[in-house]
Amino acid sequence: MDLLQEIIQKAKVLNQRIVLPEGTEERTIQAADQAIAQGIARIILIGSKDEIMKEGKKFNLKNLDKAKIVDPNKHEKMDEYIDLMVELRKHKGLTRDEASKLIRDPLYLGTLMIKSGDADGEVAGAINHTGDVLRPAFHYVKTLPGLSVVSGAFIMILKDKEFGTNGVMMFADCAVLPDPNEKELAEIAVATAKTTRAIAGIEPRIAMLSFSTKSSASHALVDKVVNATRIAKEMDPSLKIEGELQADAAIIESVGKKKAPGSEIAGHANVLIFPDLDAGNIAYKLVQRLAHAEAIGPILQGMAAPINDLSRGCSVSDIYYLIAITANQAGHK
Repeated sequence: MDLLQEIIQKAKVLNQRIVLPEGTEERTIQAADQAIAQGIARIILIGSKDEIMKEGKKFNLKNLDKAKIVDPNKHEKMDEYIDLMVELRKHKGLTRDEASKLIRDPLYLGTLMIKSGDADGEVAGAINHTGDVLRPAFHYVKTLPGLSVVSGAFIMILKDKEFGTNGVMMFADCAVLPDPNEKELAEIAVATAKTTRAIAGIEPRIAMLSFSTKSSASHALVDKVVNATRIAKEMDPSLKIEGELQADAAIIESVGKKKAPGSEIAGHANVLIFPDLDAGNIAYKLVQRLAHAEAIGPILQGMAAPINDLSRGCSVSDIYYLIAITANQAGHK
C-alpha cells in the first residue's frame, strides 16, 4: 500500500469532521462527494443548501445529502459563535455588530466551528487567498502551545527508494515564512517532526540544512542554523536532529560519513528543514520536476487545529487528498 492509500485508510478510521467553507465551489463539492462516498471524513459544507444541491445536480453527485450543510446567513449557532468571537477578541475592541458581520464570512464561520468543537479541521483556499484563509485562524484558533509560527511542509514521494524512508521525505518550510529567525526555524523543525509522524507515519530524522557542514564555513547564516538546531533540541530533547548540514551530507550516506563522521542523521535524513523560504520553495519544485517526485502539500503546521490552504489552481483530487491529510492531522492533534 502506498503512502496516499495509507493516509486515506487512517482517515477512514479516524472519522473526523472536516469543514469546507467554500461549499458552493464546484471542485470542492466534487471532492466532498468523493470523500463522503469513500468515508474518509464527516463533511461539513458551508453555503446555501439550494446552491450546493444545484451544483451537485450539475455534476450528478449522489452523496451531498449526507453532508452537514451550514448556511452562513442563518444557522442555529450564530448567536453562540458571535458571543465567542466577542469574548476572544474583546481585547482588540471587537464589537458585537462587527462580529455579526464577520460570522457570515464562511472562512470565519469555519474557524469558529473548530474553536467551538463543532468541527475538527478545515480545508479552504480553492477560491480564497492564503492570507484570507489564515487570518481568522490566527485570530481564533491560534498556534500550538510553545509555537509562534505557521509553516508549510511537503511530503515528497521519490521514485528512488534509497532516499529518506523508502523514498518518502518531508521538506519544510516551503510555503509560508520567508525568512525565519533561529527560534522560528527551530519551531518549524519541531512542528515538522509532528507532521512527519502524524501524516507520513515515519520517525523523523531531521537535517537542518545550510551551505556549511559542521563549521566548514563561517557566516551569520550558518550560525542561525546551528542555533536553531540547539533550540529545537531544547524544545524537544527526543528529536533526532542534526545541524548544520549541507544537502548532500544530509541525504547521501558516503558523503555524510566524510563530512559529519559519527552522525546518526548525516546520510540518513528523511526530514529536510531549509534555512528560508527561498531555499525550501526552490528545492521542492526542483525535486518535483527534475526527479519526477510526487509533492503532497503544502500541509500547514503549527496551528492548534488543522486548517489547510489549497492552491487556487487545485484539482478535485488535490482537495480530496488534503481532506484526508487534514483528518489525519486532526486525529493526532
